[in-house]
Amino acid sequence: MKVREEKLKQIIHWAENNPDIRAVLLTSSLVNPYASVDDFSDLDVELVFDNRSFYESENEWIRLFGEPISMIEEDESVFDGKHAMKMVLYKDHVKVDFKLYQVAEFIEEIKEENLPEDWDVGYRVLIDKDNLTEKLKEPTYQSVMIQKPSEKEFKQLMNDFWWDTTYVAKCLKRGDIFYAKFMSENILRTDYLVPLIEWYIAGNHNWNTITTNKHGRLFKKYLPADLWSKVERTFSGSDIEENWKALLECADLVHELGTSLAEKLHFIYPAKLEKDIRNYLEEVKAMP
Repeated sequence: MKVREEKLKQIIHWAENNPDIRAVLLTSSLVNPYASVDDFSDLDVELVFDNRSFYESENEWIRLFGEPISMIEEDESVFDGKHAMKMVLYKDHVKVDFKLYQVAEFIEEIKEENLPEDWDVGYRVLIDKDNLTEKLKEPTYQSVMIQKPSEKEFKQLMNDFWWDTTYVAKCLKRGDIFYAKFMSENILRTDYLVPLIEWYIAGNHNWNTITTNKHGRLFKKYLPADLWSKVERTFSGSDIEENWKALLECADLVHELGTSLAEKLHFIYPAKLEKDIRNYLEEVKAMP
């Protein structure tokens, strides 16, 4: 994306000529070899200041790189006193996440035994006027890789998934679409289905060497077409009957992925629990 590249050049030029800035890093997807990058990918820029207070309290410097149409500001209290953030969406559609460090805070982060996740997913030093980054460890990328679950983790996810399907069923029978959607999307999908799919994909590759990015962004890339179609059928609109179908499709998918994973990892799949909960779901659905 040419406009994003030009904006990064503007930021680098400004930082090179600004004595308040001692170092600049580019992080996240643009420097992560495992990340999927497109025209909507953000610029994640870390600025290390002698004194960041002016740049944290004032925003005119943000306008040096274009016209902002929206901005989110988070002070150091959000990040345990380590840095501040300004996330800016510009009129030219480029979003820049500025992370603001003091030199002392930056050095303390470097001294940590393990790299913070923001650096472990990849970084590139753009400017370093004082050799601040000379002891910065190389990224391992492990913080974004899918880790093999323990049997306890697998059992807990299975138990929780089948338990929480009952809440969706009750909500649908009541016609309570808001709560049903909360349970099906925020809980069943986000907390259980997403990690289960991640485990399934990683189990078919080499554990700890593959990532599907945040919230399943790369699921379609790694799943066979027939399985991806089953994932798509777990989504639904506002119609109650449509949501019942999606719930049962989700149950079928969890069964397929869960039994496959259990066999591969030599875990015990909770077959009786599934059978009992499925009976409950069908009985609730059939109620007048």
